Amino acid sequence: MRNRYSVRALTALLLTLAALAGCGKEGSPPVKGPRADQLPKYRVAREFRLADSPTWRAARARGHLVVGAKEDQPYLGEKDPSGGGYTGFDIEIAKMISAGLGFAPSTISFRTIASANRETSLQNGQIDYYVGTYTINANRKKSVGFGGPYYMAGQGLLVRTDEDSIHGPHDLAGRRVCSAAGSTPYQRIQKDHPEARLVSYDTYSICVDNLLTYQVDAVTTDDSILLGYAAKVPEELKVTGKPFSKEPYGVGLPKNDTALRFAVDDILAAGERDGDWKKAYEATLGLSGVPAPKPPPIDRYR
Repeated sequence: MRNRYSVRALTALLLTLAALAGCGKEGSPPVKGPRADQLPKYRVAREFRLADSPTWRAARARGHLVVGAKEDQPYLGEKDPSGGGYTGFDIEIAKMISAGLGFAPSTISFRTIASANRETSLQNGQIDYYVGTYTINANRKKSVGFGGPYYMAGQGLLVRTDEDSIHGPHDLAGRRVCSAAGSTPYQRIQKDHPEARLVSYDTYSICVDNLLTYQVDAVTTDDSILLGYAAKVPEELKVTGKPFSKEPYGVGLPKNDTALRFAVDDILAAGERDGDWKKAYEATLGLSGVPAPKPPPIDRYR
């Protein structure tokens, strides 16, 4: 038991360093990274024009797109502290859209945008679109537009690979469950499963460290985020059971740029048909061991 605990502790330390690195602090690079050689090569639409989109016209004059993203979510949106590059499934979605709009993905200028500033950044024209675990809902549609959804996430549970008694929230009675303080996942467990023993921290990376060192029994948040952590150390962590909420991820866009929104929907649909979506998933989130799910239907709302 002592040797296994030491391995867990070392793994936890590595994950902590990786998380700090993703936040722009000093630390080691991620334990593992997306399989770059297996990522899709997106074909740039050379003759593409979208004159009805003011956002596209401004990007065309600028020569590149400016895209908002997350920088601290493993295998979704993660920033390399040494080279400054971004990697992950959401980043691949951003690149796919860039190519479809006629811009080489290598020219994208990524900007880290905090969740609280997403709507403001789109409204003020600081970014052309946003891709970063951005759940589509009616309230947000009052402020911004959404392309997609391109992925259906849901609240899930992350456990150690040697855990075989937790398969869903109904198995949490008396178990220590960790989530971010004040988060929706925390509140859902608190309300729907009060028999669980909730533990909270400011970040999910601390929850994961505690999971690896046997201080908690499970971590809960969006399954896409949990898959990213599992992909870091698949021999140590796994996502268990089925999601128990629905979180459709969309591409955030300027609210009144309907032409751009419809173009993004077309590009996402094409990426799903030609296999690029699946390849992007398998080279990023797929490293967790969870097969690529079927993409959700695109909502071409008016």
